[in-house]
Amino acid sequence: MDGAELLATGALWHRLSEFRDIPAGVTLAQVVAAAGGAPVEVASGPVAELLGRALGALLPAREGAKRLDLAGPAFGEPATDLVLVPVHPQTGDMWQPRAGAVPVPMDAALWAELAFLPHRTRLPVLGGLPVGAERDDPLPPHPWYPFQPSREAFRYTLARMPAVREPWLRAIYDRGC
Repeated sequence: MDGAELLATGALWHRLSEFRDIPAGVTLAQVVAAAGGAPVEVASGPVAELLGRALGALLPAREGAKRLDLAGPAFGEPATDLVLVPVHPQTGDMWQPRAGAVPVPMDAALWAELAFLPHRTRLPVLGGLPVGAERDDPLPPHPWYPFQPSREAFRYTLARMPAVREPWLRAIYDRGC
């Protein structure tokens, strides 16, 4: 990543930590259930930043991992087993992928922030700052801790899924993760 991308993702994760932990917890529960007990390998990038640590703790790595990435309108469809797709905020319709991947519903606003990272920056486009010039804008706030999806939203969502009756998923639910 170059400096502009780092600034953009730093600002993104600060916003996510304030406003998106609940939809991320719901999405985490949906991914765990869709994986069917198999470990999940997350594609590098914003999805890994959002769910990678939590999925690694809930479904430890072993053979037979399912791959997870984003898919959706104007974004394309990766060749993965599981795809995070947006749910329309007004109709509740889930975007349907064309490929054979299993769609995992995700809050549309959270999906859009992951799919289309903000590319706004105050850095000059070409070259650097002139000699002797100093930046006067503050750097984006840096979070004090890594982003974590809401545990309460994760457990609440799992509790309402019929799949929670399966022993492997019930064990995850009972651990209180």
